[in-house]
Amino acid sequence: MAIKYRVGVIGSTGRGNYGHGLDTVWREFQEAKVTAVADDSSEGLTNAVKRLGNPKPYKDYRKMLKNEKLDLVSICPRWLDQHRDMVIATAESGVQGIYLEKPLCQTLHQADEMIAACEKENVKVAIAHQTRYSPVLRQIEQLLADKKIGRTLEYQMHGKEDARGGGEDLWVLGTHIFELTQHLAGAPLWVQGYAGQNNVPVTSEHVRLGNEGIGLLAGDSALATYALPNGVFANFRSIRNGNGSPNRFGLTIFGTDGIIKMSFGYLPKAELLIDGSWAPGRTGKKWISISSNGVGKIETLKDGGLHAGNVLAVRDLIDSVEEDRDPEASIYDALTATEMIVGLFESHRQNGARVDFPIKKRNNPLANLNN
Repeated sequence: MAIKYRVGVIGSTGRGNYGHGLDTVWREFQEAKVTAVADDSSEGLTNAVKRLGNPKPYKDYRKMLKNEKLDLVSICPRWLDQHRDMVIATAESGVQGIYLEKPLCQTLHQADEMIAACEKENVKVAIAHQTRYSPVLRQIEQLLADKKIGRTLEYQMHGKEDARGGGEDLWVLGTHIFELTQHLAGAPLWVQGYAGQNNVPVTSEHVRLGNEGIGLLAGDSALATYALPNGVFANFRSIRNGNGSPNRFGLTIFGTDGIIKMSFGYLPKAELLIDGSWAPGRTGKKWISISSNGVGKIETLKDGGLHAGNVLAVRDLIDSVEEDRDPEASIYDALTATEMIVGLFESHRQNGARVDFPIKKRNNPLANLNN
């Protein structure tokens, strides 16, 4: 098959690297070829050239974008501090599509700038929220549509709650949970949130620069309640070193007639409980597994992990370019997830007041915590 899409890869070894396989996923597409790669680390660039089939190397991604006529670009670094500049430069270079590592960026203002640049050039942007492409999620969507758990009442969203628990967990992993919740339930209406440090409310004294280029960050605990459409509510919680066993990172949906529980992954572990009392220990009702084949069926797909999700995401990105539509896990969905993250801190800044969406102040709330 003739090469239809020239692909560029942007990495940054030591500052987010190449994400979770956003560079190597292009091997799966005969119509696409990685023709150039940029990395500001000499050692990282040498390794990337070998790994990606000898594309043209660049130390500066801006030069790559200027010199190479690229159609699609993977922006791979996990760190957030370069996402805004990389996306805007890539959009302005004339590409058709971008595959971007999550989380989106540091602030809502940056997100607005990124979206404006991409809209101006009609660039499609898919975000690496791989679970959105899982066939197990399709089954969960159908269960909700068929009201198998009755009327949906509440979403419980849990971070990974490891050593990053609290604010870092909220940013780095919470983006997956929030993006999925808004997809299933609709965009949130308002939030009330709280951030704590050492069992006291976060103040300006606790604010520091977070890991992975997050920007200003604080809190070893983070909690929030979100109002969703149709009288549904969602609750998020993350505390440091509170993950227990098994890991609670995931989403639980409570309805009048039962519960759907899922933990994160490309083929997430998902279960259904038909029990309006939510008390299987008392009623004797059993949890039923949800596979890509349906409820109670044995999973026949091999769990390809994040790579399988990347393949489906890139396939969707290419299709979105050719069909002139938004990707499934779009930059707009990622913006909503980012607003949910920022909203927790904005509510805390206002002493737990209700904060409506969209949020008016687009900077980092922790920059003006005591104002």
